[in-house]
Amino acid sequence: MDSFLHTWGQSVYTSFGFFWMALWAFVLGYFISSLIQVLITKQRMRRAMGDNNLKSVSLATFFGFISSSCSFAALSTTRALFNKGAAFSASMAFMLASTNLVIELGFVISIFLGWQFVVGEYVGGLLLIALVWLFITVTKPAKLIEQARENDDDDGHEHGNTWSDLFERDTWRQVGHKYVMEWQMVWQDILLGFTVAGVISAFVPSSFFEWLFLGVGGDAELNFWALLQQAVVGPIAAFFTFIGSMGNIPLAAVLFGEGVAFAGVMAFIFSDLIVWPVLRINARYYGWKMALYIALMLFVCLVTASLLMHYGLYWFDLLPNVSQWTSPAEQEHFQLNYGFVLNILFLVISGLLVMLWNQHRQHSEHHHHDHGGSSGIGAQIMNVLSALSVVWLVGGLCIYLLDL
Repeated sequence: MDSFLHTWGQSVYTSFGFFWMALWAFVLGYFISSLIQVLITKQRMRRAMGDNNLKSVSLATFFGFISSSCSFAALSTTRALFNKGAAFSASMAFMLASTNLVIELGFVISIFLGWQFVVGEYVGGLLLIALVWLFITVTKPAKLIEQARENDDDDGHEHGNTWSDLFERDTWRQVGHKYVMEWQMVWQDILLGFTVAGVISAFVPSSFFEWLFLGVGGDAELNFWALLQQAVVGPIAAFFTFIGSMGNIPLAAVLFGEGVAFAGVMAFIFSDLIVWPVLRINARYYGWKMALYIALMLFVCLVTASLLMHYGLYWFDLLPNVSQWTSPAEQEHFQLNYGFVLNILFLVISGLLVMLWNQHRQHSEHHHHDHGGSSGIGAQIMNVLSALSVVWLVGGLCIYLLDL
């Protein structure tokens, strides 16, 4: 019993630690999304990224890179771009770039896994974007795209704001309003995602993941079919961990330490955009048909990209050797570092945006509909699971503090 309670406390500490690592990225992503929705009209976005061509995809990749974000926040920004008129391929390029081509993620990967995986993340991320563009071009999901745009739940009003309006208080009230609405839409998915991440990390032994992958523990060189199996199982394992782009790196290190090949680990890392909370958020944004299409597209492309990166490093004799790799020590999540400073800074920004939202609500003559007000069976299940998550987190936090 004492062992279970101790593990419970550790799992909750991990959940809070993962969230603390990604907190500033959440705020930044939703802040950018809110600015886009208020300031950028459909006409402007169509001129920049409205076509399915190299220019639009390249611009979207660049914009995604400079607005680096965690997976949950990237979904909101991507939805804003898509609903403002960006081409579907460009929107997907932005989403992938903002979650894979990010500096802070490269730092985490280098600490846990080494420079070869950093190369795999950045070069593989560009390759993944190219494969997604090719997939969309070949499959031509025009009908799904049309239906997804029709599923837009925005109020349809173009405020016509310009960048000069940034000096107007009313503009920032609108930004604050959008910011709070974004959090209202996905807070349950985020809560459940990080709770399950802690549970998986603390309670599921690494031997379980080892059992999932062919060839782990053997000395023989893996053939193509074993690599393919690992690259396919990687996203499936990631799907059931509920973990986003930052939180899955420690588990990826566990997989690599157990002997999972480079292709399997990279496929696991790339899979932050096909986990269950992300799938559910996409379904809410675009409808279930488009959400499943996006999941299938990303699954096929990330498996392909992971295999190509594996063989690319193999041909140059640069594959990482697990025998020369040292497992990182247990992550200290709440130390005083740049992440702590960024979190404090963006918490202040978040507080200011909430104040602006409150002012907007007081000055507005009508209230917008609530994104999270669904009363269907799915919403009821989410409410129950969210309540259980809160109980689990509060109880585990008390146990952890008592153990100190």
